[in-house]
Amino acid sequence: MAIPSRVQASGNSGLATTSICGDGATGLVALGSTIADALQLSAVWNTITTSSASTGVILPPTEVGAMIGIRNDSGQTVTVYPKSGSTINAAASNLSVATAKTVILFATSATTWASVTTA
Repeated sequence: MAIPSRVQASGNSGLATTSICGDGATGLVALGSTIADALQLSAVWNTITTSSASTGVILPPTEVGAMIGIRNDSGQTVTVYPKSGSTINAAASNLSVATAKTVILFATSATTWASVTTA
């Protein structure tokens, strides 16, 4: 596993380290009630701290080997939407992430995300 401090200590720049390890976003607010108005995620590791009932986030485009983590500390269940043309766990629909849960999603093909959710 690539650890940012070790990657930078080996002489890599901050930008190269972000490319290798991924970036993080905290304090996110889930938005909207459909894929049309949900919050677009742009970081690799994401922490949602605020949401209203029935709000959600949108995954980045699916690319084989991509990985994204979402921690829901908002107090509400959050809906995770795949981009149009992609699926989560081979289903055409979205994924619900309960409060105090973390989900890690792996792109297993150019159109499919697989998820692992904490107990």
